[in-house]
Amino acid sequence: MNKSKILAIVTGLISILLATVYLIIVQLLDFRGEMIPAPIIETILVFLNS
Repeated sequence: MNKSKILAIVTGLISILLATVYLIIVQLLDFRGEMIPAPIIETILVFLNS
C-alpha cells in the first residue's frame, strides 16, 4: 500500500471515531431529560437589584 492510501484509511478511521464519540455525547446529554428554563421573575429581580 502506498503512503496516500494509508493516510486516507487513517483519516477515515479518525472521522468515524469522532462521529461515534459525538453521537455518544449527544445521547448522554439527551438522556438527562428536558431542559428546564430559568425562572423569569427571579432573573428580573436580580437584574434590577444590581
